[in-house]
Amino acid sequence: MSSQNSHWVLSLSCPDGPGIVHAVSGALAAIGGNITESQQYGDPESGRFFMRVQAHAPADRRVLDAVVAPVAARFSMDWHLDTVGRPLRTIVMVSKAAHCLIDLLYRRQQERLPIEIAAVVSNHLDLRPVADFHGVPFHHLPVAEGAKPQAEARLKDLVVELDVELVVLARYMQILSQDLCEFLAGRAINIHHSFLPSFKGARPYAQAHARGVKLIGATAHYVTAALDEGPIIEQDVERVDHSISAEDLAHLGQDVERRALSRAVRWHAEHRILLNGARTVVFR
Repeated sequence: MSSQNSHWVLSLSCPDGPGIVHAVSGALAAIGGNITESQQYGDPESGRFFMRVQAHAPADRRVLDAVVAPVAARFSMDWHLDTVGRPLRTIVMVSKAAHCLIDLLYRRQQERLPIEIAAVVSNHLDLRPVADFHGVPFHHLPVAEGAKPQAEARLKDLVVELDVELVVLARYMQILSQDLCEFLAGRAINIHHSFLPSFKGARPYAQAHARGVKLIGATAHYVTAALDEGPIIEQDVERVDHSISAEDLAHLGQDVERRALSRAVRWHAEHRILLNGARTVVFR
């Protein structure tokens, strides 16, 4: 973080008004910064302005903080500064389905996701061999009846102990308590099929097949206490027809879930997502 000629990413939101882009670019230019990517959006409904800037700057973190802070105070900004490409320390939570976990591990191995998977956490033992194969620590936190508070307390401890910045619920089939949702606010991403609320409970793809659906999808969103209703980050869909079996429908659904989740994780890790009330602004 102290090296010279670093590549920085600044994301911010504030009440909309004149002069914001000029002030930000001017502050970066004052220290010799060269902007390499810039995106902005003013929301006419919320009256807020959102911006993401990448810049090469021959300065360390203290200098960047010092030049950005006065601009942030002037415009009442919520802002975040980081180095481009720094891997976010991440916990991946799973139950028994392996497809999302395997996809995230593979993409990380191929350096296609800027995350460092610090641990795999599960309420079952089924996916321990997958974590072991990739050399990632596996933590079994069973959620027996009446034991959820203890499991969630241990998860909180792991987040702190491992200096975790992101928690990914990669088909983790447990409902998080309101307390845990608040603890992980803005740094936990979930993935689920997009059949809700029509097809709830077990075997949703079989239910969908029985009803002859023509479109299947998946939704990646931030976790909130309102089950599966957090701010949506990404959605993906596939068209299907009468010839698709229930088994093929489930396999196709897994592909859609993998795609949507990996994009959401990458965009979060690259600081491309800004919260706009119950919605998100995503600078792809």
